[in-house]
Amino acid sequence: MKEFNDTLKYIASIRSSAEPYGICRIVPPTRWKPPCSLEEKNLWEGSEFVAQIQRIDGIQVQHAEENVASSCEDTKAKRRRVTPVDLDSHLANASTCTINSQGVEDCVSEPCPKFSLETFKNFADEFKIQYFDYKGKNKNVGSDLNLATNQHKWEPSVENIEGEYGRIVQNPTEKIEVLHGNTLEAEGFSSGFPTAADSGEEHISPEYLKSGWNLNNINSLPGSLLSFESSGASHNFGHRIHVGMCFTLQKWKVEEHHLYLLSYLHLGEPKVWYSIPRRYAANYETIRKKYLSGLHARQPDIDDNLMMQLSCFILKAEGIPVYRCVQYPREFVLVFPGAYHSGFDCGFNCSESVNFAPLEWLLHGLNVVELYCEKRKKTLISYDKLLLGGAKEAVRARWEIDLCMNDMTDKLTCKDAYQRNGILAKALDARVKSESIKREYLCSSLKSQRMDESFDTCIKRECGICLCDLHLSAVHCLCSEDKFACLDHAKQLCPCSWSNKILLYRYEISELNVLCQALEGKLSAVYKWAKEYLGLRFQSVASNRSKQMKQNEAASGIVGNPRGNCISSFSITPKEKTKAKEKTLGGRPPRSCANGGTNSTSIKTDMKAPVGKPTTSKKVQRDQKVSTVSSVTNSRYLSFLQQNTLVEVPSDSCSSSSSESDNA
Repeated sequence: MKEFNDTLKYIASIRSSAEPYGICRIVPPTRWKPPCSLEEKNLWEGSEFVAQIQRIDGIQVQHAEENVASSCEDTKAKRRRVTPVDLDSHLANASTCTINSQGVEDCVSEPCPKFSLETFKNFADEFKIQYFDYKGKNKNVGSDLNLATNQHKWEPSVENIEGEYGRIVQNPTEKIEVLHGNTLEAEGFSSGFPTAADSGEEHISPEYLKSGWNLNNINSLPGSLLSFESSGASHNFGHRIHVGMCFTLQKWKVEEHHLYLLSYLHLGEPKVWYSIPRRYAANYETIRKKYLSGLHARQPDIDDNLMMQLSCFILKAEGIPVYRCVQYPREFVLVFPGAYHSGFDCGFNCSESVNFAPLEWLLHGLNVVELYCEKRKKTLISYDKLLLGGAKEAVRARWEIDLCMNDMTDKLTCKDAYQRNGILAKALDARVKSESIKREYLCSSLKSQRMDESFDTCIKRECGICLCDLHLSAVHCLCSEDKFACLDHAKQLCPCSWSNKILLYRYEISELNVLCQALEGKLSAVYKWAKEYLGLRFQSVASNRSKQMKQNEAASGIVGNPRGNCISSFSITPKEKTKAKEKTLGGRPPRSCANGGTNSTSIKTDMKAPVGKPTTSKKVQRDQKVSTVSSVTNSRYLSFLQQNTLVEVPSDSCSSSSSESDNA
């Protein structure tokens, strides 16, 4: 349970051993058993969804040509032959689009069944019983009693179902269709995990309501980057409910933007997963084109068509390893960035999945941006927005802990999350260097100006040529208000003269260099960025901290400094305080903050101000759970505050050495 408590830290710890396989199964501790809201009567019987029809016979590559050209005229008749359960009471209308022989998309309305979870389970169970013919396999048992007993005992194993699935998709002898409720949005259908709406119920434990393994929470954890995207963009990767039956399958796919995928099986029968690791993704795409070259010519969007699966036998014969795992109820499956994955269900089940982007995703994210630009593929999220959002949050955590001495548990957790292995600092440094080279080339001949803060707040701005996101910088032409290009395609934006074009930037390179240094721990850079770009002030933080300390002391009966040996306050006489207010950096007047008032962080601390002696409580010293700030941090903090003048951060380099980071 101790390992399991920190979700993102645990996933980071297994990445090196599990990522080479592209996928892994995570079995929670035995006592971690969150309640499943899908089993509650109002959802089980009352929530309805429209099921999709999925044809699974002969979907492997050897039958793809036939299936793409086949007609769907007798769909209903075929469905009745292979799914004997009556669907009449569940039919609803849905629109299905197909490509005709002339390559024109034809859309027709055909009936699709509508179910509740209860009625879908009944349908799925009946289908499985009739398909495997439980009674037929037990006719020789001799008596009705033995028949019932043996029928109850005998069920096809995962291996039995997997073998039959392989036969159906590769060497079919009949046409088979199954149903599924795929990617139902959990917000509309209800998540299977406890939510804030359930918090008032007595049987809901806070442990499961706030857990990082509750898929409602994973994108709001410290170190989870999708929380910095707009709500509209994040909605594309929100948690989704999947309802399946025997043989319901998922085609080979890689997650959008190569994000992580975490899936949890709430209830029902197992799910079989297959994976191809990211290092073989290019080989897979080559093999797919080799076997499907004819189909690609006839149907360019074949990648989005179910009828193009490559069998595991073909992939193995071509030297591509395929890994497998079986997911059981109350277990997770984690898919790593860039890994192709597919699978099928062994019977009725309900699962929930979500995409997320921990810091480790940044190692892949920039490559995905280049890949999408090369393919002219539309982006759904902004890499730069996630990167800058994570960097700003890391600086905020450093400010509160390293400068304001705020060592609350949640703040320490936040700082630890964003400092993990220095990934964030490395990613930002690489991005700033790339941006700097491109701007240096353009700035010599282009006018430049800072972006408006609302540049991409309401509308996603993207390059008109390669469709890449333009959160950090863009080139604009006066000939059009809504035409922009990335720095790589500035000359292709429009035929207007070069003098009409303007380079728009969110931050200057010198400002981004300060942010790089702040991430590496340089206190003067943390101070500068937090003051000028985050609007943070010592006064507001100190007053909030003081208020909270008083409340804690009143509640616990403790008097004194609850942080033991840490210096937490400085005694300044009213006269010295007045003199300190009159001293400003470089003789400049106090700068007003974004949230109103005067920015008190621009005031220098008077070196003559006596430092108050810390008081400690013996009761608190005995409590091992109280966290303390290290003596190294104390010395750096005191050195920083006692300087006569604040050190300005040089902006001519992207990073500072370790020795520099130890100096204020």
